[in-house]
Amino acid sequence: MSVDPYTRLDPDLPSFALASQDTADGAPYADRHYSGRFGVPGGEDASPQLSWSGAPAGTRSFAVTVIDPDAPTPSGFWHWGLVDLPADTTALPTRAGDPAAELPGEAFQLRNDAGLVGYLGAAPAAGTGLHHYYTAVHALDVESVRELGVGEDSTLALLHFVIRGHVLARAVMAPTGEPRS
Repeated sequence: MSVDPYTRLDPDLPSFALASQDTADGAPYADRHYSGRFGVPGGEDASPQLSWSGAPAGTRSFAVTVIDPDAPTPSGFWHWGLVDLPADTTALPTRAGDPAAELPGEAFQLRNDAGLVGYLGAAPAAGTGLHHYYTAVHALDVESVRELGVGEDSTLALLHFVIRGHVLARAVMAPTGEPRS
């Protein structure tokens, strides 16, 4: 089984509740959450609905990220990054990761590891077994990651590097996906 990549980074970081009407921790993704852009049958690159509660006082914004540490690369594969969600945000609808989605406040999406803006669905390579899609909502003590030097062209690895000292709490769930032909 995959290891939560966030426990290694911040083992004592507080958490809060994260749920989805579309999926659950350890549950398989529905077809629509797979990648049509990568040719997965039935894939629609639809980000799942997310809702959260219990973020700590002092939260000034949220970032949402999805990583597959089971991808056959040394660094995993980043599927989505959405940043600068206002502190009063508590949910995102299905397909909020669409590049043309209307986002609250000054929120914006970063490029995933395919170089595309928005959510890229699951597309596990043949023979790689079960993959875990660690979906994290980060409660931040800054109103904008731009204050930390993160902009539209920043990588998700850079985002995590610069927010590390600014994460007040993190909610994580890991739906799963298997290779499909």
